[in-house]
Amino acid sequence: MAYVLGFFCADGNLTIGKRNNHYIEFTNCDKDILEKIRKTLGSNHKISKHKRKNKNWRTYYRLQIGSKEIFYDLTRLGMIVNKSKVLGCPNVPSKYLSHFVRGYFDGDGNVVCGYFRKSDRKSKSPVLSVRFTSGSELLLQQLKYRLQKQLDLSGSIRYNAGWRLTYSTNNSRILFGFMYANSNSLFLEQKKKIFLRDRLIGTVA
Repeated sequence: MAYVLGFFCADGNLTIGKRNNHYIEFTNCDKDILEKIRKTLGSNHKISKHKRKNKNWRTYYRLQIGSKEIFYDLTRLGMIVNKSKVLGCPNVPSKYLSHFVRGYFDGDGNVVCGYFRKSDRKSKSPVLSVRFTSGSELLLQQLKYRLQKQLDLSGSIRYNAGWRLTYSTNNSRILFGFMYANSNSLFLEQKKKIFLRDRLIGTVA
C-alpha cells in the first residue's frame, strides 16, 4: 500500500461530488500501472480512457473509486482536496519508504541517463540523474530529508516551472537499488527499463 500512497501523492486526487459522493482518483498515461493499483486495492472499478484537446498530448487513463472509507483513510495520512501545492510527505515507516518512493517516482519522477559533455571538460562523461517533481516545495523538502536520513543521500531542490529534487549519478545508483530491491511487479516498466539499459552499458554499478 505504501507504493499506492506514493503514486497517489503524485498522480492522485480526492474529490467530493455534488451529492456528497467521496472519490479517490488516479490518472496516468500508462494503463497497466493503473490496473496494478486497482488489483492492489481489490477494486473492480472501470479504468476510463480520455483524449486531450491538444492532439500533441498523450491519451491518459483514469481510475476513479467511490469510497468514503479510503477517502478518509487518506485524509488521516495527510492527503487533502486540491493538494498539489501544499501537500507534505506522509510519515511512512522506514521499512516501507522504498515502496513509497518508487510509487512517487513512477508518478512524478524521471530518470535521465546518457553521455553528456560538461562545460569544463572536452569529452563526454556518463551521467545518471533521478529527479522528483512537485508543485509542493514542502513535500520535496521532507522527502529529501527522509532519503538523507535513511540512505545518506544529498540532493538539490530548485524551481523551474515547478519544484524539482535532483540526485546526481552516485546517489541515483543508490536510489535504483533502494527503490527496486523488493518491488515485486508493482512499478512502471518503462522507467525501470531506463535504469536497466543504463546498467548494461556500465554506467550504473
